[in-house]
Amino acid sequence: MSGDDKTTHFGYQTVEEDQKSGLVQGVFTRVASKYDVMNDLMSMGIHRVWKDAMMDWLAPRPGQRLLDVAGGTGDVSFRFLKRAGAGAHATVLDLTESMLIEGQKRAEAENMAHALDWLVGDAMALPFADNSFDVYTISFGIRNVTRIEDALSEAYRVLRPGGRLMVLEFSQLPVDGLQKLYDLYSFNVIPVMGQIVANDRDSYQYLVESIRRFPDQDRFAGMIRDAGFEQVKYRNLSMGIAALHSGWKI
Repeated sequence: MSGDDKTTHFGYQTVEEDQKSGLVQGVFTRVASKYDVMNDLMSMGIHRVWKDAMMDWLAPRPGQRLLDVAGGTGDVSFRFLKRAGAGAHATVLDLTESMLIEGQKRAEAENMAHALDWLVGDAMALPFADNSFDVYTISFGIRNVTRIEDALSEAYRVLRPGGRLMVLEFSQLPVDGLQKLYDLYSFNVIPVMGQIVANDRDSYQYLVESIRRFPDQDRFAGMIRDAGFEQVKYRNLSMGIAALHSGWKI
């Protein structure tokens, strides 16, 4: 990304910064109704294991307030509330209203609507006061943000002292041969699957490309530290196909 001419990447395309949010919103508006099904198909269900690992490390507690950014259909928030127990509350914020609508349907079906708020909003400009939440999560969403540094700064601002950031995102395999095999699968299978299941090849082509543009584990950990977080650590999942990053606001 160039700071001089205010451009950024949208997959492998270079676009104006002020265009990216609309383009991302378009992608997720188109795939919203098939999003959960495609997650299962693309990962062969492993995304569920990754999200459970996220909860294991996060260890939700009763009464905690969660902000789940780019929370979409609520998958992470549901897990959090079930683990946290009495008095916990989750606010799901997403740029795309149609994703939130799908999540609200799920919440009503699972009798969890009372513990959830759903809000359309931007990760780079959160509509919350300072020190409002105990936990901030973002899962498979931060790579879609126009300015990742701004999103991390906002995460730090809205967390209370002692609050925790946790990011689940696709990452890089540390072994070149394995990365090449994964790339073959990603670029040749996932867009075709998107065409068959969601009738939308282009959106899933973008999602594959966006993964390749995201910083590797160490570089992203450095960005989290630069935002003010301490005790920053990460754990690779499935050999690095995805990674969990954790940081604390002290």
